[in-house]
Amino acid sequence: MQPIKMVDLYSQYLHIKKEIDQAIQDVIVSSVFIKGGKVIDFEKKLSDYLGSNVVACANGTDALQLAFMALGLNPGDEVITTPFTFVSTIEVLVFLKLKPVFVDIHPETFNINENELEKVITNKTRAIVPVHLFGQCANMEAILKIAQKHKLFVVEDAAQSLGSKYSFINGRMQQSGTMGQIGITSFFPSKNLGAMGDGGAVICNDPELAKNIRSLANHGMKERYNYHQIGINSRLDAMQAAILEVKLSYLNTYISKRQETAAQYTKLLQEIPELKLPTESLFCTHTYNQYTIQTEMRDTLQKFLASYNIPTQVYYPKPLHLQEAYKFLGYKAGDFPVCESMSAKVLSLPMHTELQKDQINYIAETIKRFFTH
Repeated sequence: MQPIKMVDLYSQYLHIKKEIDQAIQDVIVSSVFIKGGKVIDFEKKLSDYLGSNVVACANGTDALQLAFMALGLNPGDEVITTPFTFVSTIEVLVFLKLKPVFVDIHPETFNINENELEKVITNKTRAIVPVHLFGQCANMEAILKIAQKHKLFVVEDAAQSLGSKYSFINGRMQQSGTMGQIGITSFFPSKNLGAMGDGGAVICNDPELAKNIRSLANHGMKERYNYHQIGINSRLDAMQAAILEVKLSYLNTYISKRQETAAQYTKLLQEIPELKLPTESLFCTHTYNQYTIQTEMRDTLQKFLASYNIPTQVYYPKPLHLQEAYKFLGYKAGDFPVCESMSAKVLSLPMHTELQKDQINYIAETIKRFFTH
């Protein structure tokens, strides 16, 4: 059996080496390293895949910043999200002088609890940010209804859920990131569609809004050297775009492989009463950016698995409302009990496209050994 990795990007590369190498060589030959060329090609193909407009940028954090800059919110405006997420989700809000307002999550899906939203909506609330955590969407049907009722923007943080498909009650299906006014995603290497460096994108159905986002990402430029607004410099470079264009053609295959791995994990681990396994929502597909279990014995299980050369990760060990940098928001321990409970119990197992069945069996058998020894 090969050594187990949390993420095995090199083995993934070896399967598509010829295509990746050629794509990189094409960029070098063209010498179009910034904008144009492969960046335009990739944006067009991702746009076709999602059925929406796409503006590529430097990373997922920039994508969030661009989204909120484009919406024209004012300092002090409130944005509702969850503290059980990566820090980027609220980091950009604070930089833009917006106020993050938190609600708790569902213990089954780790996603924002839509039933808590209206409790915190005020006359200063302007937007909701559902974070589609670990690979599946929040309850967008309910969130969009609430947003429409209160005239709020919805910005989807789809950094972990690209490729997840959402089914509405009327039978309509939409891709993750395309349901709100704006969606964002990340191409961090470990994502389902990962670059060999950093990258991100803003997703927007409104072509005029997308045009404005593109301007904001290019220093606020409308025509060359003609600046209509204050923007930033956030670009996906052509090398990463070329790599992502190749990988995009394999994205559905990658997602299927992750789903197969998740199904095998679930089959092997479902009889362990001390474990709570991932729950798949009825209204959307799960792309399994992470396979995250829950157990009261998380820390000792993690050490035990490490002793058998099985890597694991904790996403996230401390919710954002308890982080030193965000104490000024005024929250305290106990304010979001589900988030706090999850932070003490969650453990993500190895999950990537190159995991072999013998490796998955070994991981599962070792977990079983922990709970029976």
